[in-house]
Amino acid sequence: MKVLQIGTGTMGGLLAAELEKEHELTVVSLTKDIPEEKFDVIIDFSHPENLNNLAKYLEKHPTATVIATTGFDDIQKVTIDHLSEKMPVLFSGNFSIGVILMNRLVKEMTYILSDSFDIEIIEKHHRYKKDAPSGTALALRKAVGEENIPITSVRCGKIVGEHEVIFAGEDEVIEIKHTAYSKTIFAKGALEAAKFLPGQKNGLYTIKDVFL
Repeated sequence: MKVLQIGTGTMGGLLAAELEKEHELTVVSLTKDIPEEKFDVIIDFSHPENLNNLAKYLEKHPTATVIATTGFDDIQKVTIDHLSEKMPVLFSGNFSIGVILMNRLVKEMTYILSDSFDIEIIEKHHRYKKDAPSGTALALRKAVGEENIPITSVRCGKIVGEHEVIFAGEDEVIEIKHTAYSKTIFAKGALEAAKFLPGQKNGLYTIKDVFL
């Protein structure tokens, strides 16, 4: 498979190490550096500011695209929606199967407990993560189904990623927590997404379509 990877940060390095094992890989740091050639799939692990240039390239060269970048604003998300009308696009804030299952559990628990339990979300990441709340925390809030659910964001140290949903009742508390000990899980999830996406119909996909 011929793969274009955008992004050369920590996640980019981990992803490249996985991709190079069995695929033909081209890596660029910015979307403006994309070579004028065809690829089977593109994986974007860069920065929201790169989206406009990526969109311009994809308008000329529709390509199955995995967007693993977080921190997009509402207008940029509309751009991603428009791209998915012309090609298969997979967009997720987290590529861990554990987080996917956590979302499902939270949705089921909320259906049963929301009338009598308070619900709050806490997410923790390393000091260099710029967006807050995290994309995963926002997805968990969506799973709860209430936009006013409080999210507490912590940015400190080298925490890879922790997400916790607390269901607090009068006499008992239930906590569901996911802890990432290595960013490798996200790189492997993005790789599975890249294998899945080429050949799919035009549309917007999430990592749930790959694993569930």
